[in-house]
Amino acid sequence: MKRRPEPELMDTQAQAEAYAGADFTESNALFLRLLAEQGPGELIGARALDLGCGPADIMIRFLARYPQATCDALDGSEPMLAMARSALAARPGVVSRARLICDKLPSAQLPYQAYDLILSNSLLHHLHEPQVLWRTVRAAGKPGAIVLIMDLMRPASVGWAAALVESYAGGESEVLRQDFLNSLFASFEPAEVTQQLREAQLDHALAVHVVSDRHLAVWGRLP
Repeated sequence: MKRRPEPELMDTQAQAEAYAGADFTESNALFLRLLAEQGPGELIGARALDLGCGPADIMIRFLARYPQATCDALDGSEPMLAMARSALAARPGVVSRARLICDKLPSAQLPYQAYDLILSNSLLHHLHEPQVLWRTVRAAGKPGAIVLIMDLMRPASVGWAAALVESYAGGESEVLRQDFLNSLFASFEPAEVTQQLREAQLDHALAVHVVSDRHLAVWGRLP
């Protein structure tokens, strides 16, 4: 199935509310499990960067699990960041170690080679030019930084995409169901992400893995 790009930002209030209210426990828990496998000791006091943080669930889970870590989280959608601020306000043990940045990639607000850990969940498929993510990863991470990027994986057919929406978002709002379908259409296949890494000269450092029936993940360490 040919890729169908979607808008880069989920910047309407309805989208932000639908996304923040949806149950992503399974996929977010998968992300945290994959992260824990990358370098448990190094994560304890890491300075992390979360790209495309949305309502900040991944960042909050990460900081709650690693109480000495800090995290900068970037998203281009102000409604999403409003949801993130509200969620962080309810977590006094976390909010002091979190910094939210409203910006798109590439961002001049990110320091050069400053982060021990680069995270991103469900950003890649939004990007019309995916190399902007890989250039940011390379520029923002310290040499040897741990990288974990997870995203949706494009199904082989429209019917398969519709079946995934029904299986995993059947009880969600119509806004979320349509956004999920659009995101599946906009996602990349594993071979396409491998080619992106090759073009970014990161293919010897990072590798693509299929981690569920609808997700792929890229992990490794920066050279």
